[in-house]
Amino acid sequence: MLHQLSWKVGGQQGEGIESTGEIFSTAMNRLGYHLYGYRHFSSRIKGGHTNNKINVRTTTVHTIPDDNDILVAFDQETIDVNYKELHADGVILADAKFKPVKPEDCEATMYIVPFTATAKELGTTLMKNMVAIGATAALMNLEDEVFQSVVDEIFGRKGEEVVAKNMEAIAQGHQLMHDLLVEAGNEEGQFELEQGDGKHRLFMIGNEAMALGALTAGSRVMSAYPITPASEIMEYLTKKLPTVGGLVVQTEDEIAAVTMAIGASYGGARAFTASAGPGLSLMMEGLGLSGMTETPLVVVDTQRGGPSTGLPTKQEQSDLFAMLYGTHGEIPKVIIAPSTGEEAFYDMIQAFNIADQLQLPVIVLSDLQLSLGKQTVEPFDYRKVAIKRGKLELGDLPELEEKAYFKRYEVTEDGVSTRVVPGQKYGIHHVTGVEHSEIGTPSEAPANRQAQMDKRFRKLDYVDFETPVYTDAPHDEADVLIVGFGSTRGAIEEIRPVLDEQGIKANHAHIRLIHPFPAKELLPLMNHAKKVIVVENNATGQLASIMKLNVGHHDKIINLTKYDGTPFLPNELLGRVKELLTDGNI
Repeated sequence: MLHQLSWKVGGQQGEGIESTGEIFSTAMNRLGYHLYGYRHFSSRIKGGHTNNKINVRTTTVHTIPDDNDILVAFDQETIDVNYKELHADGVILADAKFKPVKPEDCEATMYIVPFTATAKELGTTLMKNMVAIGATAALMNLEDEVFQSVVDEIFGRKGEEVVAKNMEAIAQGHQLMHDLLVEAGNEEGQFELEQGDGKHRLFMIGNEAMALGALTAGSRVMSAYPITPASEIMEYLTKKLPTVGGLVVQTEDEIAAVTMAIGASYGGARAFTASAGPGLSLMMEGLGLSGMTETPLVVVDTQRGGPSTGLPTKQEQSDLFAMLYGTHGEIPKVIIAPSTGEEAFYDMIQAFNIADQLQLPVIVLSDLQLSLGKQTVEPFDYRKVAIKRGKLELGDLPELEEKAYFKRYEVTEDGVSTRVVPGQKYGIHHVTGVEHSEIGTPSEAPANRQAQMDKRFRKLDYVDFETPVYTDAPHDEADVLIVGFGSTRGAIEEIRPVLDEQGIKANHAHIRLIHPFPAKELLPLMNHAKKVIVVENNATGQLASIMKLNVGHHDKIINLTKYDGTPFLPNELLGRVKELLTDGNI
């Protein structure tokens, strides 16, 4: 039996590839397996090759593997593009409709199965994916009933007959595959997995985890403009927020999105927006407005390939400098980078608390792999959730002298002033994007300017963020410290113990608080490592540069970058790390 199985389905965009993967993976999740899935898709609505690769395991997993066990192909392009991932014992399940041809250098076994023809006999070719699921079940020695609850859930509203037809399609696919295996002298169960633990776990993309985190944090307003790979956050909350008295507003552009969120926040609501690189470029002036007016704001940046439109459906982590330095002028901001589905949920709650407590913009920095990768997530512990609104005063305010104004921007030791909402008695004050006095009236006086700037930046001394650096560091003295952020965590987690087994003492540090940078937490790990390899999906080594700026150790830091639009895979990363370490670096 196997500890891990890798399964991929591919075909043309718009012909049910995503739903095939959804049905398979949801059933596996309900059996108690851990999963991680990654979709490759084109930046168009229909047409173009797409595939969905899913890693199924009996233990925690945060990445897809380099190789593949089973490839379900609905067209020849799927075979041509993906067959090299298959190991020698792998299997291609190819639809007979396109007269599949196995490449000459492919060592895997190919079975030609009439997915489309069988589905057509059952009433509609749309069920070809269910026939493929049945064929997969034969290879994995799964009972067809494993998929019953998923089919009930997806097709139940269409009636019992539709449910029965889909289950029949699975059964016929299973029988077809059984017959082919017998004909080839093989038995079912070549890819049978060790039994799952049967425990209930969530199965969601990172965007859904962040959306649920925002909802749980008390956010009741989201203003946004659709953009890949952020749109699922808005789609999720469009359904959920109205049930708790909130709303989602699809704005005309990202400028309107960020300023509307600022306006809602000024009115006392917890509000946020979400976008990707091009949208964030448009939001930069709005981020400055949030910082200058000290209005809480949460912004999610789901990084993708750039610049310009770039690679809108591909992986990249190249927005760090933009998020740090993109605004004109200087404002305090906090940048958080979750690396798993669990962190995506809890970090959104922390983001809203920090934004409220310190009255500044907080950016939650995701990336396409994390945002759209579907993964097993342990049930959230809502007992951990605490709503912290900071110095938001909603009660009675002290009476002011005649014609006096409320000191909304009063200079304080921690840089945070009392915040009020419009309409509060004795809370009247000016709000403007220009430099201002303690009551908000415009002021260009040098002494006031310096006092207000110093006040705003003092806030960064009071950032309270749980676990700014995730560490897996078993060695007091390491040959190498591998550092990353965001979704690179999964691949690094896979290779760290492998390096140990191969005689290389490796520690792992994952940066979860990008700004203010956690130098105090990272420095000891760097001090006790011979070399530091920084893994990131961009061309210029942006995280490595930030580390050099804040921690030093320039002589130890080695860049390991990838910017071809694809995520790091474990064996690929292992090979590159070892190459760097054997190239005279240790």
